[in-house]
Amino acid sequence: MEHLGSTGRADIGDFEKMFAVTTVMIQSVITFLMQTQPPIGQQFFLGGFYKLAKFSASAFIFGILFSTIRTHPHATWRNYPRFMLNRWHVLFVPSILWTTVYLLFLPQLQQHSHYHNWTSFAWQFINGNAAPHLWYNVMMLQFIIIMPLFWMLAHWINHRAVRALVAFILVLIFEFGWHLTYALRVFHGPDAQRWYLLDRVFPSFLIFATAGTVLWQCYPKLSEVLKQHWLSQVVIWLALFYYVTLNFFSYGIPVWLTNAPYYLPSMIFYNLATIGLIATFALYMQKYRNQWLPMVHWIALYAHRAYLSHVFWLYWCWKLLNPLHIPLMLLFPLLILLTVGLAFLSAFIFHLVWVKFKDLLGIHRHLTNG
Repeated sequence: MEHLGSTGRADIGDFEKMFAVTTVMIQSVITFLMQTQPPIGQQFFLGGFYKLAKFSASAFIFGILFSTIRTHPHATWRNYPRFMLNRWHVLFVPSILWTTVYLLFLPQLQQHSHYHNWTSFAWQFINGNAAPHLWYNVMMLQFIIIMPLFWMLAHWINHRAVRALVAFILVLIFEFGWHLTYALRVFHGPDAQRWYLLDRVFPSFLIFATAGTVLWQCYPKLSEVLKQHWLSQVVIWLALFYYVTLNFFSYGIPVWLTNAPYYLPSMIFYNLATIGLIATFALYMQKYRNQWLPMVHWIALYAHRAYLSHVFWLYWCWKLLNPLHIPLMLLFPLLILLTVGLAFLSAFIFHLVWVKFKDLLGIHRHLTNG
């Protein structure tokens, strides 16, 4: 296990982040395309892709916790200030800058309501409504803030399979109840408008953070289980994908993407199954020292910053291409390629600018993205 995450090498968390960031961009592209009310056949086509990609937030949380627990095996509260200083530069500063960009230069992308004074501006800034995708960023940053709790969980498990199983089952029971409550009260329920902010608080994704912690704590045993039962995982994943997609399309036409939330009990198991498949794929790539491992690590390094910017680039690409009436089968992949490419290019360029800016100011902190 020593080579995992070494310079240029990707760990399971990196693979989860790579798949998560690319699929969330696909979700955003589909959201833009569905605004044009395409023909019913195209709605089902896009809806199927949307449901396929509806694991991205869960996979990102899993990846963050796996990599953080792996790279901070002995961390305690005493390490928290340095950890937060690192994350302030890597995660919080880009979040603040991009949220400001969306609110000031693309205010039309706000969700649920629009700001009209400084108070409502501040509320939109912190609640994730500044752009369609920032709800997830608000939730993800909460896991960074409460990271010591997962350090404590990792210390308590201490590579003991029984404790890992107990922790996973208890959190799974809680998560099932939480999602069931959401399904009954918020999703098409009486509290849909009042409780909509529940989708961006950390308990909604707690099971995936716990799973990331458990996997690293029991890595030798669980990695072997994943590799040995890869075919069973594929069968289970196909069955779950069929079920959640059938449920999504059962609401009839037109196809509304709001009928595909993360917060249904069945989605817990679909997301866990998808995360497991990605982890198994990563294990085989590592086993054979695949030549693409450095690229996966690079993508994961810039995943969050690319994620923050991608709706900005998608908006302008959409404004440019939509009037051209390009057929969907060409427009769909073209928007994906442009959005992904511009998002990662801008993340890399802004990183170089930030490094240069710090050098000019004489700031020489050794900050890593571990």
